[in-house]
Amino acid sequence: MSYASRVRFLDRSTPPHIVTLILLAGLSALVMNIFLPSLPNMTAYFNTEYRLMQLSVAVYLGVNAVLQVLIGPISDKLGRRPVILWGIGGFCLATLGCIYAPDIYTFLGFRMAQAVIVTAMVLSRAVVRDCVPQDQAASMIGYVTMGMAVVPMIGPAFGGVLDQYFGWQANFWLLLILGLGLFWLTWSDLGETAATSGLSLGQQFAQYPELLTSPRFWGYAIASGMSSGAFFAYLGGAPFVGTEVFGMSPAVLGFFFGAPAIGYFLGNFVSGRFSARIGVNRMVFVGTLINCTGIVLSMLVFWLGLGSEWTFFGFMTFVGLGNGMTIPNATAGMLSVRPHLAGTASGLGGAIMLGGGAGLSALAGALLVPGSGPWPLLWIMLATAICAIIAIQLVIWRSARLAGLDSAE
Repeated sequence: MSYASRVRFLDRSTPPHIVTLILLAGLSALVMNIFLPSLPNMTAYFNTEYRLMQLSVAVYLGVNAVLQVLIGPISDKLGRRPVILWGIGGFCLATLGCIYAPDIYTFLGFRMAQAVIVTAMVLSRAVVRDCVPQDQAASMIGYVTMGMAVVPMIGPAFGGVLDQYFGWQANFWLLLILGLGLFWLTWSDLGETAATSGLSLGQQFAQYPELLTSPRFWGYAIASGMSSGAFFAYLGGAPFVGTEVFGMSPAVLGFFFGAPAIGYFLGNFVSGRFSARIGVNRMVFVGTLINCTGIVLSMLVFWLGLGSEWTFFGFMTFVGLGNGMTIPNATAGMLSVRPHLAGTASGLGGAIMLGGGAGLSALAGALLVPGSGPWPLLWIMLATAICAIIAIQLVIWRSARLAGLDSAE
């Protein structure tokens, strides 16, 4: 029986509807970027410096990464449903704190607390793996993460309109309303999907070495982290390339900047349609090749002296496309190495990807200087893309070796 045929919307006794899972993943992405156009007005409101206001992004990412390590084992022990509901509830309270914060430091404290919404993103993927086999999980995760691709394209634009007409707090009021709505939807539609663990919470955390000593887990995690690392490096370096190399205005840069998100959306769609048929490993391999091909083509065009904003950002669409195929499938692979640790694997894999991506983003920003052109960024992206290809090749080799051992027995 297929997943869809078992689902009854708003019936907790059946698997959750795909819309519920998409919204769980999408809200976490929206919290990250909807308020970015409001940063200048928020700086004036709190009478602070812009560099301090920008910490609202950094502290959110930092707490996000730490929570991803903790959420998995906790949900493997206590269940997906209560952890998600407590996470959404905590997020709503933190959002109220952001709205009524009297000063920048109080705001940053509540902004850090908002990161608890990452439970929804991490565990939406674990819920998928709880309900369906590996290859079908890759397809469903592809559809779920399509929401995370759409949100970064429209979130800042929508947030800018809200700020212009209603003030910066309107962004957070919208997040609060969405959080409350998602709490109701999760309460009504999401039953418990994880098998009950007989281990204590301490014993659950003690199982991390079971993942950390798995070559296939690391292969999938590195393939995902290095492939997405090319995109994170792009986030850190593309604003410099757009303004310093091509002389683009902020408005024009904003138009071009979303090119990878378009590719990512298409890659997620491809994953949703074909992963169950083609298989996780081959999808990751093809995705990493597409990612690398886009970077190589961009470098070739610049080497020939034909580089422009159209070629640079246009080829970044291939980076997004490759990531849209790689990340859902590599995630499904990570969650399937030790199915009883699916929540732990989802959190740890996400933390590896986010932590590595943050470092690569900072590295790209540090190496790009006036006169360097786009080359430091492109070389970083190429190195990470090649590492991703090597990682998935090692997974394929390991899987074939294990299959050979099984057949020999």
